[in-house]
Amino acid sequence: MRQAPHSPAGETDRKVTVLTSNRAMEHPVGSHTYRDRIAVVGYGYWGSKHVRVLSSTPGVDVTIVDGRPARLSEAAAHYPMARLATRLDDVLHDIDAVVIATPPGTHAAIAHRALESEKHVLVEKPLATSVEDAELLVKTAARCGVQLMVGHTFEYNAAVWKLRELVRSGALGRILYVDTARLSLGRYQSDVNVIWDLAPHDISIVSYILDEMPSCATVWAHSHISRQHADVAYLRFDFPRSQTRAYVHVSWLTPNKVRQVTVVGEQKMAVYDDMSDNERIRIYDIGVDVQDIDAPVEAHALPVSYRTGDIVSPYIPFQEPLLVQDHHFIECIRTGSPPDTPGERGLEVVRVLAATDQLADVAGEDVVAGADVSTDLAGTGSVPVPPAVNGHRIFHSR
Repeated sequence: MRQAPHSPAGETDRKVTVLTSNRAMEHPVGSHTYRDRIAVVGYGYWGSKHVRVLSSTPGVDVTIVDGRPARLSEAAAHYPMARLATRLDDVLHDIDAVVIATPPGTHAAIAHRALESEKHVLVEKPLATSVEDAELLVKTAARCGVQLMVGHTFEYNAAVWKLRELVRSGALGRILYVDTARLSLGRYQSDVNVIWDLAPHDISIVSYILDEMPSCATVWAHSHISRQHADVAYLRFDFPRSQTRAYVHVSWLTPNKVRQVTVVGEQKMAVYDDMSDNERIRIYDIGVDVQDIDAPVEAHALPVSYRTGDIVSPYIPFQEPLLVQDHHFIECIRTGSPPDTPGERGLEVVRVLAATDQLADVAGEDVVAGADVSTDLAGTGSVPVPPAVNGHRIFHSR
Protein backbone atom coordinates (compact mmCIF):
# COMPACT_ATOMS: atom_id res chain seq x y z
CA MET A 1 0.00 0.00 0.00
CA ARG A 2 1.42 3.38 -0.98
CA GLN A 3 1.66 5.88 1.86
CA ALA A 4 2.06 9.64 1.71
CA PRO A 5 5.36 10.98 3.04
CA HIS A 6 3.67 12.56 6.06
CA SER A 7 0.58 10.88 7.53
CA PRO A 8 -1.23 12.41 10.49
CA ALA A 9 -0.11 10.76 13.69
CA GLY A 10 -2.38 8.06 14.96
CA GLU A 11 -4.60 8.12 11.86
CA THR A 12 -5.82 4.73 10.72
CA ASP A 13 -7.27 3.80 7.38
CA ARG A 14 -10.96 2.96 7.24
CA LYS A 15 -11.48 -0.28 5.33
CA VAL A 16 -14.33 -1.71 3.32
CA THR A 17 -14.79 -5.26 2.18
CA VAL A 18 -15.28 -5.68 -1.56
CA LEU A 19 -16.17 -9.04 -3.09
CA THR A 20 -13.72 -9.87 -5.84
CA SER A 21 -13.76 -13.16 -7.75
CA ASN A 22 -15.20 -15.32 -4.98
CA ARG A 23 -13.06 -13.83 -2.27
CA ALA A 24 -13.36 -10.82 -0.01
CA MET A 25 -10.61 -8.23 -0.21
CA GLU A 26 -10.03 -5.36 2.18
CA HIS A 27 -8.49 -2.10 1.12
CA PRO A 28 -8.44 1.47 2.39
CA VAL A 29 -11.09 3.56 0.69
CA GLY A 30 -11.18 6.56 2.98
CA SER A 31 -7.47 7.01 3.37
CA HIS A 32 -6.10 10.54 3.38
CA THR A 33 -2.57 9.26 2.79
CA TYR A 34 -2.81 9.09 -0.98
CA ARG A 35 -5.35 9.83 -3.65
CA ASP A 36 -5.33 7.76 -6.83
CA ARG A 37 -5.61 9.94 -9.89
CA ILE A 38 -7.47 8.08 -12.64
CA ALA A 39 -8.33 9.35 -16.11
CA VAL A 40 -11.35 7.88 -17.91
CA VAL A 41 -10.89 8.19 -21.66
CA GLY A 42 -14.22 8.28 -23.49
CA TYR A 43 -17.40 9.61 -21.89
CA GLY A 44 -19.86 7.40 -23.73
CA TYR A 45 -22.11 4.55 -22.62
CA TRP A 46 -19.48 2.66 -20.60
CA GLY A 47 -17.18 5.58 -19.89
CA SER A 48 -19.94 7.46 -18.06
CA LYS A 49 -20.55 4.37 -15.91
CA HIS A 50 -16.86 4.17 -14.98
CA VAL A 51 -16.90 7.87 -14.07
CA ARG A 52 -19.96 7.30 -11.84
CA VAL A 53 -18.28 4.43 -9.99
CA LEU A 54 -14.87 6.07 -9.63
CA SER A 55 -16.28 9.47 -8.64
CA SER A 56 -18.10 7.84 -5.74
CA THR A 57 -15.01 5.95 -4.59
CA PRO A 58 -13.18 7.62 -1.68
CA GLY A 59 -9.54 8.37 -2.31
CA VAL A 60 -9.92 8.69 -6.09
CA ASP A 61 -9.65 11.83 -8.21
CA VAL A 62 -11.21 11.51 -11.65
CA THR A 63 -10.22 13.16 -14.90
CA ILE A 64 -12.60 12.82 -17.85
CA VAL A 65 -11.00 12.83 -21.30
CA ASP A 66 -13.11 13.20 -24.42
CA GLY A 67 -12.49 15.07 -27.63
CA ARG A 68 -16.15 16.03 -28.06
CA PRO A 69 -17.10 19.29 -26.29
CA ALA A 70 -20.74 18.22 -25.91
CA ARG A 71 -19.71 15.12 -24.00
CA LEU A 72 -17.44 17.14 -21.71
CA SER A 73 -20.26 19.63 -21.04
CA GLU A 74 -22.53 16.74 -20.07
CA ALA A 75 -19.83 15.30 -17.84
CA ALA A 76 -19.23 18.67 -16.14
CA ALA A 77 -22.93 18.97 -15.35
CA HIS A 78 -23.04 15.57 -13.66
CA TYR A 79 -19.58 15.56 -12.07
CA PRO A 80 -18.52 19.14 -11.27
CA MET A 81 -15.56 17.96 -9.18
CA ALA A 82 -13.98 16.02 -12.07
CA ARG A 83 -11.20 17.52 -14.12
CA LEU A 84 -11.88 17.73 -17.86
CA ALA A 85 -9.52 17.36 -20.80
CA THR A 86 -9.80 16.91 -24.55
CA ARG A 87 -6.51 15.01 -24.95
CA LEU A 88 -4.96 12.28 -22.81
CA ASP A 89 -1.47 13.66 -23.47
CA ASP A 90 -2.43 16.85 -21.64
CA VAL A 91 -2.94 15.01 -18.34
CA LEU A 92 -0.58 12.01 -18.54
CA HIS A 93 2.03 13.78 -16.45
CA ASP A 94 -0.14 13.96 -13.33
CA ILE A 95 -2.32 10.84 -13.28
CA ASP A 96 -1.64 7.34 -12.00
CA ALA A 97 -3.92 5.22 -14.14
CA VAL A 98 -6.12 5.25 -17.22
CA VAL A 99 -9.48 3.59 -17.90
CA ILE A 100 -10.13 3.28 -21.63
CA ALA A 101 -13.76 3.21 -22.75
CA THR A 102 -13.46 4.31 -26.37
CA PRO A 103 -14.41 2.43 -29.59
CA PRO A 104 -12.55 -0.92 -29.82
CA GLY A 105 -10.44 0.12 -32.78
CA THR A 106 -8.81 2.86 -30.67
CA HIS A 107 -8.02 0.71 -27.61
CA ALA A 108 -4.54 -0.41 -28.63
CA ALA A 109 -3.10 3.02 -29.50
CA ILE A 110 -4.45 4.73 -26.37
CA ALA A 111 -3.45 1.89 -24.07
CA HIS A 112 0.05 1.71 -25.55
CA ARG A 113 0.55 5.45 -25.08
CA ALA A 114 -0.52 5.20 -21.43
CA LEU A 115 1.58 2.11 -20.71
CA GLU A 116 4.67 3.70 -22.27
CA SER A 117 4.10 6.59 -19.87
CA GLU A 118 4.17 4.02 -17.05
CA LYS A 119 0.49 4.39 -16.16
CA HIS A 120 -1.68 1.52 -15.01
CA VAL A 121 -4.36 0.72 -17.58
CA LEU A 122 -7.84 -0.82 -17.53
CA VAL A 123 -9.20 -1.42 -21.04
CA GLU A 124 -12.82 -2.18 -21.83
CA LYS A 125 -13.34 -5.37 -23.84
CA PRO A 126 -11.95 -6.30 -26.26
CA LEU A 127 -8.39 -5.55 -25.23
CA ALA A 128 -7.50 -4.84 -28.87
CA THR A 129 -8.78 -5.68 -32.33
CA SER A 130 -5.79 -7.78 -33.40
CA VAL A 131 -3.60 -10.40 -31.80
CA GLU A 132 -0.50 -8.40 -32.65
CA ASP A 133 -1.76 -5.29 -30.84
CA ALA A 134 -2.89 -7.31 -27.81
CA GLU A 135 0.50 -9.02 -27.58
CA LEU A 136 2.23 -5.65 -27.78
CA LEU A 137 0.16 -4.27 -24.90
CA VAL A 138 0.94 -7.28 -22.70
CA LYS A 139 4.66 -7.00 -23.44
CA THR A 140 4.69 -3.24 -22.88
CA ALA A 141 2.96 -3.53 -19.51
CA ALA A 142 5.49 -6.15 -18.39
CA ARG A 143 8.44 -4.08 -19.59
CA CYS A 144 7.19 -0.89 -17.91
CA GLY A 145 6.22 -2.64 -14.69
CA VAL A 146 2.61 -1.44 -14.61
CA GLN A 147 -0.77 -3.12 -14.36
CA LEU A 148 -2.72 -3.99 -17.50
CA MET A 149 -6.27 -5.16 -16.85
CA VAL A 150 -9.11 -5.96 -19.25
CA GLY A 151 -12.74 -5.18 -18.48
CA HIS A 152 -14.31 -8.65 -18.64
CA THR A 153 -17.01 -7.39 -16.30
CA PHE A 154 -18.95 -10.64 -16.02
CA GLU A 155 -16.00 -12.28 -14.28
CA TYR A 156 -16.81 -9.88 -11.42
CA ASN A 157 -20.48 -10.86 -11.35
CA ALA A 158 -21.69 -12.85 -8.34
CA ALA A 159 -24.16 -14.80 -10.49
CA VAL A 160 -21.35 -15.95 -12.78
CA TRP A 161 -19.33 -16.94 -9.71
CA LYS A 162 -22.28 -19.08 -8.63
CA LEU A 163 -22.53 -20.66 -12.08
CA ARG A 164 -18.82 -21.46 -11.98
CA GLU A 165 -19.27 -23.00 -8.51
CA LEU A 166 -22.10 -25.22 -9.78
CA VAL A 167 -19.99 -26.44 -12.69
CA ARG A 168 -16.80 -27.02 -10.71
CA SER A 169 -18.50 -28.72 -7.76
CA GLY A 170 -20.04 -31.32 -10.06
CA ALA A 171 -23.55 -30.39 -8.92
CA LEU A 172 -24.76 -30.42 -12.53
CA GLY A 173 -22.90 -33.58 -13.46
CA ARG A 174 -20.82 -33.81 -16.60
CA ILE A 175 -21.43 -30.72 -18.72
CA LEU A 176 -23.06 -31.69 -22.02
CA TYR A 177 -23.10 -28.22 -23.53
CA VAL A 178 -23.39 -24.51 -22.80
CA ASP A 179 -25.75 -22.20 -24.70
CA THR A 180 -25.58 -18.41 -24.57
CA ALA A 181 -27.72 -15.66 -26.09
CA ARG A 182 -26.73 -11.98 -26.10
CA LEU A 183 -29.33 -10.20 -28.18
CA SER A 184 -30.84 -6.73 -28.50
CA LEU A 185 -31.80 -4.02 -30.98
CA GLY A 186 -28.51 -2.15 -31.49
CA ARG A 187 -25.96 -0.79 -30.50
CA TYR A 188 -24.42 -0.96 -33.98
CA GLN A 189 -20.68 -0.30 -33.92
CA SER A 190 -18.72 1.44 -36.64
CA ASP A 191 -15.38 -0.34 -36.27
CA VAL A 192 -16.19 -3.96 -35.30
CA ASN A 193 -18.82 -6.57 -36.08
CA VAL A 194 -21.31 -8.06 -33.65
CA ILE A 195 -18.91 -10.88 -32.73
CA TRP A 196 -16.17 -8.53 -31.55
CA ASP A 197 -18.73 -6.32 -29.80
CA LEU A 198 -20.79 -8.89 -27.88
CA ALA A 199 -19.09 -12.29 -27.99
CA PRO A 200 -16.14 -11.27 -25.75
CA HIS A 201 -18.61 -11.45 -22.85
CA ASP A 202 -19.68 -14.98 -23.68
CA ILE A 203 -16.17 -16.24 -24.45
CA SER A 204 -15.12 -14.78 -21.12
CA ILE A 205 -18.03 -16.31 -19.17
CA VAL A 206 -17.86 -19.79 -20.70
CA SER A 207 -14.08 -20.11 -20.50
CA TYR A 208 -14.23 -18.79 -16.92
CA ILE A 209 -16.79 -21.33 -15.70
CA LEU A 210 -15.10 -24.20 -17.57
CA ASP A 211 -11.57 -23.00 -16.72
CA GLU A 212 -10.50 -23.65 -20.29
CA MET A 213 -10.13 -21.71 -23.54
CA PRO A 214 -11.74 -23.16 -26.66
CA SER A 215 -9.53 -24.91 -29.19
CA CYS A 216 -11.88 -24.76 -32.16
CA ALA A 217 -14.49 -22.33 -33.46
CA THR A 218 -17.21 -22.64 -36.06
CA VAL A 219 -18.77 -19.39 -37.27
CA TRP A 220 -21.81 -18.24 -39.19
CA ALA A 221 -22.30 -14.48 -39.47
CA HIS A 222 -24.27 -12.18 -41.73
CA SER A 223 -24.97 -8.49 -42.19
CA HIS A 224 -28.65 -7.80 -42.70
CA ILE A 225 -28.70 -4.00 -42.53
CA SER A 226 -25.46 -2.92 -44.17
CA ARG A 227 -22.55 -4.64 -45.84
CA GLN A 228 -20.02 -3.13 -43.45
CA HIS A 229 -20.27 -5.46 -40.43
CA ALA A 230 -22.14 -8.63 -39.54
CA ASP A 231 -25.00 -7.90 -37.17
CA VAL A 232 -26.12 -11.48 -36.37
CA ALA A 233 -23.81 -14.41 -35.65
CA TYR A 234 -23.89 -17.98 -34.38
CA LEU A 235 -20.70 -19.53 -33.03
CA ARG A 236 -19.70 -22.94 -31.74
CA PHE A 237 -16.69 -23.37 -29.49
CA ASP A 238 -15.12 -26.72 -28.64
CA PHE A 239 -13.54 -27.33 -25.23
CA PRO A 240 -11.51 -30.55 -25.49
CA ARG A 241 -10.52 -30.99 -21.85
CA SER A 242 -14.08 -30.53 -20.65
CA GLN A 243 -15.29 -32.58 -23.62
CA THR A 244 -18.09 -30.13 -24.22
CA ARG A 245 -19.18 -27.39 -26.57
CA ALA A 246 -20.62 -23.91 -26.25
CA TYR A 247 -23.13 -22.43 -28.67
CA VAL A 248 -23.15 -18.63 -28.77
CA HIS A 249 -25.78 -16.43 -30.42
CA VAL A 250 -25.12 -12.69 -30.67
CA SER A 251 -27.26 -10.11 -32.41
CA TRP A 252 -27.78 -6.38 -32.85
CA LEU A 253 -31.06 -7.04 -34.65
CA THR A 254 -33.47 -8.61 -32.16
CA PRO A 255 -36.57 -6.89 -30.69
CA ASN A 256 -36.07 -8.15 -27.14
CA LYS A 257 -33.00 -7.73 -24.99
CA VAL A 258 -31.71 -11.16 -23.95
CA ARG A 259 -28.70 -11.89 -21.74
CA GLN A 260 -28.79 -15.59 -20.90
CA VAL A 261 -26.41 -18.49 -20.28
CA THR A 262 -27.71 -22.07 -20.03
CA VAL A 263 -25.49 -24.87 -18.74
CA VAL A 264 -26.83 -28.35 -19.43
CA GLY A 265 -25.41 -31.14 -17.30
CA GLU A 266 -26.14 -34.84 -17.16
CA GLN A 267 -27.74 -34.49 -13.72
CA LYS A 268 -29.09 -30.93 -13.59
CA MET A 269 -29.32 -27.79 -15.67
CA ALA A 270 -28.72 -24.16 -14.71
CA VAL A 271 -29.86 -20.94 -16.35
CA TYR A 272 -28.27 -17.55 -15.68
CA ASP A 273 -30.58 -14.73 -16.76
CA ASP A 274 -28.87 -11.38 -16.38
CA MET A 275 -32.14 -9.57 -17.13
CA SER A 276 -33.90 -11.07 -14.10
CA ASP A 277 -34.25 -8.85 -11.06
CA ASN A 278 -34.51 -11.54 -8.39
CA GLU A 279 -33.79 -14.97 -9.91
CA ARG A 280 -30.59 -14.60 -11.85
CA ILE A 281 -29.70 -18.27 -11.35
CA ARG A 282 -32.25 -21.07 -11.62
CA ILE A 283 -31.23 -24.70 -11.13
CA TYR A 284 -33.46 -27.32 -12.74
CA ASP A 285 -33.44 -30.86 -11.40
CA ILE A 286 -34.47 -32.28 -14.76
CA GLY A 287 -32.81 -34.33 -17.43
CA VAL A 288 -32.85 -37.26 -19.78
CA ASP A 289 -31.70 -40.81 -19.00
CA VAL A 290 -30.71 -43.20 -21.76
CA GLN A 291 -32.19 -46.68 -21.44
CA ASP A 292 -31.04 -49.99 -22.84
CA ILE A 293 -33.14 -51.60 -25.56
CA ASP A 294 -34.25 -55.00 -24.30
CA ALA A 295 -36.02 -56.30 -27.40
CA PRO A 296 -35.68 -55.59 -31.15
CA VAL A 297 -39.36 -54.69 -31.29
CA GLU A 298 -38.59 -51.66 -29.13
CA ALA A 299 -35.77 -50.42 -31.32
CA HIS A 300 -38.03 -47.97 -33.17
CA ALA A 301 -38.72 -46.02 -29.96
CA LEU A 302 -36.44 -43.42 -28.45
CA PRO A 303 -34.61 -45.28 -25.63
CA VAL A 304 -34.80 -42.40 -23.11
CA SER A 305 -36.73 -41.46 -20.02
CA TYR A 306 -37.27 -37.97 -18.67
CA ARG A 307 -36.57 -36.82 -15.13
CA THR A 308 -38.40 -33.92 -13.54
CA GLY A 309 -37.77 -32.41 -10.13
CA ASP A 310 -37.49 -29.16 -8.25
CA ILE A 311 -36.49 -25.77 -9.60
CA VAL A 312 -34.28 -23.88 -7.15
CA SER A 313 -33.18 -20.26 -7.28
CA PRO A 314 -30.34 -19.69 -4.80
CA TYR A 315 -29.99 -16.34 -3.09
CA ILE A 316 -27.18 -14.32 -4.65
CA PRO A 317 -26.28 -11.01 -2.96
CA PHE A 318 -26.01 -8.45 -5.72
CA GLN A 319 -23.15 -6.03 -6.03
CA GLU A 320 -22.72 -4.06 -9.23
CA PRO A 321 -20.09 -5.95 -11.26
CA LEU A 322 -18.58 -2.76 -12.69
CA LEU A 323 -18.10 -1.41 -9.17
CA VAL A 324 -16.45 -4.66 -8.07
CA GLN A 325 -14.23 -4.60 -11.16
CA ASP A 326 -13.17 -0.97 -10.79
CA HIS A 327 -12.51 -1.35 -7.06
CA HIS A 328 -10.40 -4.40 -7.87
CA PHE A 329 -8.42 -2.30 -10.36
CA ILE A 330 -7.79 0.30 -7.66
CA GLU A 331 -6.76 -2.46 -5.24
CA CYS A 332 -4.24 -3.77 -7.78
CA ILE A 333 -2.83 -0.28 -8.29
CA ARG A 334 -2.42 0.23 -4.55
CA THR A 335 -0.98 -3.16 -3.64
CA GLY A 336 0.77 -4.25 -6.82
CA SER A 337 -1.15 -7.54 -6.83
CA PRO A 338 -1.97 -8.94 -10.28
CA PRO A 339 -5.54 -8.40 -11.49
CA ASP A 340 -7.97 -11.28 -11.86
CA THR A 341 -8.43 -10.34 -15.53
CA PRO A 342 -4.92 -9.31 -16.59
CA GLY A 343 -3.81 -8.37 -20.07
CA GLU A 344 -2.94 -12.00 -20.72
CA ARG A 345 -6.58 -12.91 -20.15
CA GLY A 346 -7.64 -10.27 -22.64
CA LEU A 347 -5.10 -11.62 -25.13
CA GLU A 348 -6.60 -15.12 -24.83
CA VAL A 349 -10.03 -13.78 -25.76
CA VAL A 350 -8.63 -11.69 -28.62
CA ARG A 351 -6.99 -14.82 -30.05
CA VAL A 352 -10.37 -16.55 -30.16
CA LEU A 353 -12.04 -13.49 -31.70
CA ALA A 354 -9.31 -13.25 -34.32
CA ALA A 355 -9.89 -16.91 -35.20
CA THR A 356 -13.56 -16.16 -35.86
CA ASP A 357 -12.52 -13.28 -38.10
CA GLN A 358 -11.05 -15.77 -40.54
CA LEU A 359 -14.57 -17.06 -41.17
CA ALA A 360 -16.92 -14.23 -40.32
CA ASP A 361 -18.53 -14.34 -43.76
CA VAL A 362 -18.21 -18.06 -44.48
CA ALA A 363 -20.42 -20.79 -43.07
CA GLY A 364 -19.27 -24.28 -42.25
CA GLU A 365 -15.56 -23.80 -41.72
CA ASP A 366 -13.59 -24.55 -38.58
CA VAL A 367 -10.64 -22.64 -37.24
CA VAL A 368 -8.23 -24.31 -34.84
CA ALA A 369 -6.23 -21.55 -33.25
CA GLY A 370 -2.57 -21.75 -32.34
CA ALA A 371 -1.36 -23.28 -29.09
CA ASP A 372 -1.57 -19.99 -27.22
CA VAL A 373 -5.34 -19.83 -27.69
CA SER A 374 -6.11 -22.93 -25.68
CA THR A 375 -4.82 -24.30 -22.41
CA ASP A 376 -5.11 -27.77 -23.91
CA LEU A 377 -5.38 -28.65 -27.58
CA ALA A 378 -5.62 -32.38 -26.99
CA GLY A 379 -8.76 -34.12 -28.09
CA THR A 380 -9.64 -31.79 -30.95
CA GLY A 381 -10.79 -34.73 -33.04
CA SER A 382 -9.46 -37.04 -35.69
CA VAL A 383 -9.42 -34.49 -38.48
CA PRO A 384 -5.76 -33.76 -39.27
CA VAL A 385 -4.66 -30.27 -38.27
CA PRO A 386 -2.93 -28.55 -41.20
CA PRO A 387 0.05 -26.19 -40.90
CA ALA A 388 -0.57 -22.80 -39.33
CA VAL A 389 -1.40 -19.90 -41.63
CA ASN A 390 -1.09 -16.41 -40.17
CA GLY A 391 -1.15 -17.88 -36.70
CA HIS A 392 -4.23 -20.04 -37.29
CA ARG A 393 -4.93 -23.50 -38.64
CA ILE A 394 -7.93 -23.62 -40.94
CA PHE A 395 -9.77 -26.67 -42.22
CA HIS A 396 -13.14 -27.35 -43.79
CA SER A 397 -15.61 -29.46 -41.88
CA ARG A 398 -17.32 -32.25 -43.76
